[in-house]
Amino acid sequence: MSSNTATEHGQSAMRFAQFKLVLLGESAVGKSSIVHRFVKDSFTDSRESTIGAAFLTQTIQIDANTTVKFEIWDTAGQERYRSLASMYYRNAQAALVVFDITQESSLDKAKYWIKELQKQASSGIVIALVGNKLDLEEERKISKDEAQAFANELGLMYAEVSAKTGEKVKDCFKDIALKLPLEEKLSQQGQRRRRTVDLNQRPSTNEQQCAC
Repeated sequence: MSSNTATEHGQSAMRFAQFKLVLLGESAVGKSSIVHRFVKDSFTDSRESTIGAAFLTQTIQIDANTTVKFEIWDTAGQERYRSLASMYYRNAQAALVVFDITQESSLDKAKYWIKELQKQASSGIVIALVGNKLDLEEERKISKDEAQAFANELGLMYAEVSAKTGEKVKDCFKDIALKLPLEEKLSQQGQRRRRTVDLNQRPSTNEQQCAC
């Protein structure tokens, strides 16, 4: 095998897909903390509330040849920003709906957002119900069985994480990536690349030009 062929084979083996992901949930459940733990591997107890939405990106390695890039929209949980949320989850391929395992009311708010997604978001969206603050297990008000049963009933992914310690945060995003239609996305990207090449092709210099 020539060196050029080997290089081409290596390049074709690398696969990259990009997906839009949105976080929804009541204010103070830790949406921004989860994102910052995933993106920057950092945590602060004094994080200010998100205004409108924040945008971040992060990649995650699925296997030796496949990388997924998340375009992450972290939405504000305050009531006054609720009407804006649809701007951010429109065309999203994945959503994390976050609740606080130590606050009973936060699961009810999460259920509201799940209903909104099911009504208005893309039909194929991957939804994960995520319980945060696993580090406060002794203060738990929502049992894992209760939340898991609700997620199972609606066919959702379910995870519990701790943004503070980082426990299971990366695993949660990787599990979501594995549920996304990677092969379909990669196929679409390949088709777009081929169309771009075809449009940019120049006529052969051997072709005769009409002098009509």
